[in-house]
Amino acid sequence: MDPTTDASFDVFAVDCPSRVILQRIGDRWSMFVIAALSARPLRFTQLKNHIGGITPKVLTETLRALETDGLVARRAFAEMPPRVEYRLTPLGLSLLEPINAVRAWAERNVAQVLAARARAGG
Repeated sequence: MDPTTDASFDVFAVDCPSRVILQRIGDRWSMFVIAALSARPLRFTQLKNHIGGITPKVLTETLRALETDGLVARRAFAEMPPRVEYRLTPLGLSLLEPINAVRAWAERNVAQVLAARARAGG
């Protein structure tokens, strides 16, 4: 079975590798990093400042994981001081449509979710 062409993946199967991808995308910070990089490449500090609340350690871990999965590319420039930029790969860019749809849904429905939480006592 060639994992690059096999169409028999099933996310509900316990041993299906597509679960790892959904876990990566559903990670607490991955969607924020991908969305932040949607317009242009950014440096580490720019990313950290754009994504409120993320620690440098967690941002580093998230960027490394996204790079390993082929969603983000890291480019180091031979300058002093050293400069590194992160950008979305074509695969990462292909995630923008579903991420933007989830983001729009969240922004459109946040009031209803907050009201439901208030009714539930949470």
